[in-house]
Amino acid sequence: MLVIPAIDLKDGQCVRLRQGRMDDSTVFGDDPVSMAKRWVDAGCRRLHLVDLNGAFAGEPVNGDAVTAIAKAFPELPIQIGGGIRSLETIEHYIKAGVNYVIIGTKAVKEPAFVKEACDAFPGHVIVGLDAQDGFVATDGWAEVSKVKAVDLARQFRNDGVSAIVYTDIARDGMMQGVNVEATLNLAVEGGIPVIASGGVTNIEDIRALSKVAGQGILGAITGRAIYEGTLDVAEAQTLADELTGN
Repeated sequence: MLVIPAIDLKDGQCVRLRQGRMDDSTVFGDDPVSMAKRWVDAGCRRLHLVDLNGAFAGEPVNGDAVTAIAKAFPELPIQIGGGIRSLETIEHYIKAGVNYVIIGTKAVKEPAFVKEACDAFPGHVIVGLDAQDGFVATDGWAEVSKVKAVDLARQFRNDGVSAIVYTDIARDGMMQGVNVEATLNLAVEGGIPVIASGGVTNIEDIRALSKVAGQGILGAITGRAIYEGTLDVAEAQTLADELTGN
């Protein structure tokens, strides 16, 4: 199971939000490439980037920072989310050296776009599902829909999506622990590999996820915890490898 450090980009800086609110952010650094190096040096095998401005604008805003990280670490798998709502944007990122694009809001509002993206860029598409009580939220979490995350996951599996990044909004940035039950349920019921996000706080969260990783949990994204020091990336990845045998 992968421990995946998150770098959230807002106005060119590395920040963390609480529960997706742009007005409640903490700045952790102003050099995204050196931040990426910190996690690479700690032994991470994939990086999760989010263009926060892009998520709200509906188009890439921090693309230069993303491209710079991809160029600096050509061997490192990178996934990017935030503002990916056209095939042109996907093509731009893949040409820049990004391995996976995460389609969020548009996947929920226009599911046909996911199939289109999977057909055009097979193996490179991940869908981000943000949910509250099992129902999907969109537009930077400003809206909660009546669509169940599990139902969408099944549909996207059939479209050829390689994984789902599942964020439990209630837990995100709150340092309250990961929702293992909901994450596992999505992996088992949806039949698609799931990357847990939201609430990964300490080594016990990694332990709990690793124990059930064989049932379809591909990795865990962690943000605030690694910046505030409640989780050590190197220690977490070592434990995950020990418990999952890879």
